[in-house]
Amino acid sequence: MLFLDVREPGEVATSGKVPGALAVPRGLVEFRADPTSPMHDAAFDRAKTIVAYCASGGRSALVGKVLKDMGYANVRNLGGFKGWLDAGGEIEKG
Repeated sequence: MLFLDVREPGEVATSGKVPGALAVPRGLVEFRADPTSPMHDAAFDRAKTIVAYCASGGRSALVGKVLKDMGYANVRNLGGFKGWLDAGGEIEKG
């Protein structure tokens, strides 16, 4: 499973992220997820379930659609990071 934080770097730096999450701003997801891109990140694996989240759930919903269009079958939208915090989810700072 890959947790994918699609918030901007300043947002992640301020509030932290889900432990172990890969932080990729919304505008760069297609480049990092495309295996033919020079910016590809090997953490993107079509065999993994990808759980995307952002501040409120809007950007992660868009990312979910894009990833599915790119051939990633197991994509979920966690929604907003605040929901994670409110549910008692742990955070990783730094």
